[in-house]
Amino acid sequence: MGDWITLTASDGHSFQAFSAPHHGPYKGGLVLIQEIFGVTSHIQSLCHEFAELGYDVLAPCIFDRLKPNAAFGYEGDELQQAVDFAGRSGVETPMLDIQACVDLLKQDGPVSITGFCYGGSLTWMAAARVEGLASAVGYYGRLIPEHLDEQPRCPVVLHFGERDASIPLENVEKIRSSHLEVDIHIFDAEHGFCSDRPANYSTDAKASALALTLAHFDAHMS
Repeated sequence: MGDWITLTASDGHSFQAFSAPHHGPYKGGLVLIQEIFGVTSHIQSLCHEFAELGYDVLAPCIFDRLKPNAAFGYEGDELQQAVDFAGRSGVETPMLDIQACVDLLKQDGPVSITGFCYGGSLTWMAAARVEGLASAVGYYGRLIPEHLDEQPRCPVVLHFGERDASIPLENVEKIRSSHLEVDIHIFDAEHGFCSDRPANYSTDAKASALALTLAHFDAHMS
């Protein structure tokens, strides 16, 4: 059972986050970062999936600074609004919101971060800028090649789809060559292979990536 909570970032901004408490043995805290569409029912479902595996999960509403509880559809005008919100949100202030989530979760144990698409890019940035992270796993973050000067302060795993038209493999190789310490995995899949969009979803890729993600968390959160 998940719920909405209110957190306050260091600059005084109050925002909502979806909270999914762990089931079974506790493994640690996890900050889960949304796609460009907001903390949708799909993102909430992913939170529950990780909660079932033993993590206390928080998914901050990154767009609350622009519009509280903003969530968008996958096509047409709503897609354009989502792209616009992601562009206007930038990088600096989302880091403050992510830091607030980490600060709350770390009271109970180690904390890691994961994110999807837009959230995968923010996960990369957070690994370099947010304090208190044990590890990070980013899924198909398109903007990562634009921020290769960032130096992660925790171990990072990155997942990409081989047939992702928005992230050419040459860009993935730029990440690999610039950050030999980062563990990169490429799957026979398109962009958004963990999403609820049937044209993008891949059962095999999601399962394989999840196994690697959990192994990474286990290695650095124990």
